[in-house]
Amino acid sequence: MLSADSVKVAVRVRPFNQMEKDAGSHCIISMLLNSITICDPRNRNNVKSFTFDLAYWSHSAFIKNEEGILIPDGPTSRYADQRRVFDDLGQEMLKNAWKGYNATLLAYGQTGSGKSYSMIGYGPDRGIIPLTCDELFKAIQQNQELDKQYQIYFSMLEIYNEKVIDLLSKSKQPGGLKVRESPQRGFYVEDLRSVPCESSQQVEQLLKEGNKKRITASTNINMSSSRSHMIITVRFKQVFLKDNLTKQSDINLVDLAGSERQRASGSEGDRLREGSAINLSLTTLGNVISALAEIAMGKKVLHVPYRNSTLTKLLQSALGGNSKTMMIATVSPADICFEETLSTLRYAERTKDIQNKAVINENPTEQLIQELRTENTKLRSTITKIRNSGQRVEEETKELRRALAENELEMAEIQTSWEQCLERAQKEWEQQYQTLTQERQMIQMFPYLSNVNVDPQLSAFVKLFIRDGRETVIGQSSNFSQVVVIKGLGIADKHVTITNRDNKVTLEPHGQAKVTINGVTVLTKVQLRHLDRVILGSNSTYLYMGLPRERNAEDLSKYDYDFFQSELAAVEGFNRDALAAPAGQNKKVDPSVLAVFLDYIRVKPMVTEANQISKELNKDLKFELEVKNLALTDSRGHDLVKEVMVKVTNILTQQVWVWSRAKFVNRKFIMEDIYQRFVDGEKISVERESDPFWDPIEAVHLGTAYVWLQSLNYCITLEEHVEFHNSQGEEEAILQMNLVPCSPTGQPLGEDGILIDPTELLGQRLDFQVQIIQCLGIKWLKQNSKRGIQIRYHVLSHPHPFHTKPAWNNVNARIDQVMQFTVKSVSQELLSYLQNHALVLDLWGLQVRLSVQLQETGDNQLSELYVKLSKLEQEIELLRDVNRTLRRDNVTLKDTLKRVMNDATNPDGKSFHQSNIQASGSKGTHKASYEVEFAKALKKFYQSMNQDEASVDLLRLYLDKQTGAIKDVGDSFEVCMNTLKNDISLIVKKKKEHSLWSSVTK
Repeated sequence: MLSADSVKVAVRVRPFNQMEKDAGSHCIISMLLNSITICDPRNRNNVKSFTFDLAYWSHSAFIKNEEGILIPDGPTSRYADQRRVFDDLGQEMLKNAWKGYNATLLAYGQTGSGKSYSMIGYGPDRGIIPLTCDELFKAIQQNQELDKQYQIYFSMLEIYNEKVIDLLSKSKQPGGLKVRESPQRGFYVEDLRSVPCESSQQVEQLLKEGNKKRITASTNINMSSSRSHMIITVRFKQVFLKDNLTKQSDINLVDLAGSERQRASGSEGDRLREGSAINLSLTTLGNVISALAEIAMGKKVLHVPYRNSTLTKLLQSALGGNSKTMMIATVSPADICFEETLSTLRYAERTKDIQNKAVINENPTEQLIQELRTENTKLRSTITKIRNSGQRVEEETKELRRALAENELEMAEIQTSWEQCLERAQKEWEQQYQTLTQERQMIQMFPYLSNVNVDPQLSAFVKLFIRDGRETVIGQSSNFSQVVVIKGLGIADKHVTITNRDNKVTLEPHGQAKVTINGVTVLTKVQLRHLDRVILGSNSTYLYMGLPRERNAEDLSKYDYDFFQSELAAVEGFNRDALAAPAGQNKKVDPSVLAVFLDYIRVKPMVTEANQISKELNKDLKFELEVKNLALTDSRGHDLVKEVMVKVTNILTQQVWVWSRAKFVNRKFIMEDIYQRFVDGEKISVERESDPFWDPIEAVHLGTAYVWLQSLNYCITLEEHVEFHNSQGEEEAILQMNLVPCSPTGQPLGEDGILIDPTELLGQRLDFQVQIIQCLGIKWLKQNSKRGIQIRYHVLSHPHPFHTKPAWNNVNARIDQVMQFTVKSVSQELLSYLQNHALVLDLWGLQVRLSVQLQETGDNQLSELYVKLSKLEQEIELLRDVNRTLRRDNVTLKDTLKRVMNDATNPDGKSFHQSNIQASGSKGTHKASYEVEFAKALKKFYQSMNQDEASVDLLRLYLDKQTGAIKDVGDSFEVCMNTLKNDISLIVKKKKEHSLWSSVTK
């Protein structure tokens, strides 16, 4: 039976979270039946509407009942609770599964938008997955018949960085599991563990086990679930014993990674933006959905890129294939999430156009076995032919043997009875129940550390118990007595010792082990208090639960991962409450400040991890998190865009880079992958162009200064000492400069040129000079005297910036640059601009001076290039001098011509020629010849002047070409110097290590 229908799409709007409430966020979403409307908070007239199959309003009008479950606050409330969402989506999946169709539910949305809450739930508010399993087992109990058998298999996997991790496997899988393809099964995961279940309690236990594995799947990286996809498959088999018939349905429940990661990874200007596979699956999923939507609209699509990622391979049947598929898209209604919410709604709208063709999976059991036997016979025959042909059996038959083994294994599974499968799993169930019972007893007896994860769904799964009257060692090594082994970045073999004696629990770090309690670094033994926040190493985060008698019915939900990071930020002086602006008696955080605060506390642990990875891989890089423009305004007094950035410093060379948040996050993902391979024992060899720790040396933006242009309106000279402020609002240097109105020849206008009414300039020519004299007290050079600085600025509407010459090795750098600018005709628009705007000057820090590098290296090739560069610079200076001389000559000639033309007319109005005729009488013919001679001289003068102007234009073109050539040479120098400097650093480092080793051996 064939059933063709579209993917059903539902959208759910969650309540404001605490951060959004504190920011005074406004709701930008309205809902009427299944129609959702969203308005742009920056332009309320920009409204977009979407219509979906189902829409759930879970934003308001709810209360919490005695059991802790959120329910509508009255009969008229439109609040959609967990049960209503399940009744629509979960019940439909179960109905399709009973018929024998494959069923898939995808959860899509921004991190924190409520995906995991809808799918799994939180506490007593259970989500679609547990409720679906409950109802499935209830239905099985109600439909028991003698000639029917019902079999449930449960599997759980995670896709991270294109690697498949089996969350129910007892053993580690280096490199992840392989994704295979067969004619019968399509794409599938090889060796994925599928556990038989006979109760919803067993499924719930498997969910807990899988979530615990998500926390510890990576040996040393505590990766967050927001960067990974989770796929739960419930395989439901109905075996009709009398008819020897099997009806099978795969219920796929997919919790996709956070959608915002696609944007964050595409870092602007990052040469490694394609280097990480973190977001490949989500990107490819979007491409697949777009292609399938176009097919549904009748467009011709040559290729649907299922094979481009692991996720889309495994979801091929769910998208455009053999499955009844639904999607739930979860969104935030807050104005600060407008872009992400709009993106999610557009994504969901495209998905609902996809057409699937589902079939009932009903097959005779004997027919399946016969098909597998036939295929095995063909495989054996092919292997025999290869052997007889004398070809290399190992190479040619490897894939055939694997397929043969898989078919035989599948036949064995089919022929194995359900009872035998349950019997094999029973021992494991008994052991797990025993462990669970023991854990519940220990919670009532001992204090413990409970893990806190960036994903609330993964918190409180790991518990480190502290028994009475003994010392408990926590660390990476198992070579100590009473040790609790944990893996994580920065965790030492013996990290801390926790002692529980006389109802007193103390914690003592070992050596240089990093321990933070309540945001403060701890170096000596301290006593733990109930609900202390403990961070071990870089990122192993725990909440201390005190002795049973110390515990009350506290609300532990506030102690989430953000709470821990907020404490750390507060210790560093970046406190959200301190940033709040008074508003009457209440304090509310500005939305832009809140947004940057959230970015800060979420990127901060990543920076800590990057520092630890750099240390363990000997990369000699230090990462520091900073906030850009937090206390700065632009030239008009408006707040500048606030954002977090990461300052990167090479500890050996003191070279500095500044990475945007997006670039750092992208690089961090690649660092994690390299580090994980290092931990797994792989030999790490990364080319420099693919190394996330390397970047070419670049200029660093140090600060900005503003010089008001208002004085030009009145033709008044402005002499300024203006401060360069860095991105944190601190003074970086002081600039001495002048803004001087002048004549066309560059002479200052003086007091006689001062205007009272700026409108007198309308239609007139305006000349002025920007005189940059000196830069004083440069902190960049105080930190390292070998560095340099350069100033860049834009003038009015000129399309290109102007630069000063680089200045090196001087804290009080002398610039002495004068640039003259001309406005041919002043307009009212220009007067308004000068009245309200400032000249913006940017101070840049330079890190490489070619001449210094040449003295240090003595490289012949570089010396030759430097000689060429010096010659080019000399030629350019000569051309500039010629250009200036020609300009002065042109001005002088024009003034001379003007005087001659004025003298050529007498006071009586007669021309010079007529006056000469009257004065000389018959001798006028001789005077006429003089006038002809004078006209010839004027003509020759104009021709010479035009030639001079043409020469100037040619000189300008030549100068531009020479400047481009110099830039190319400079870029070549920079690359060569980088390579040489890195090589020298490596040689010096190895030499030190050799010297140290020699001294030790002696």
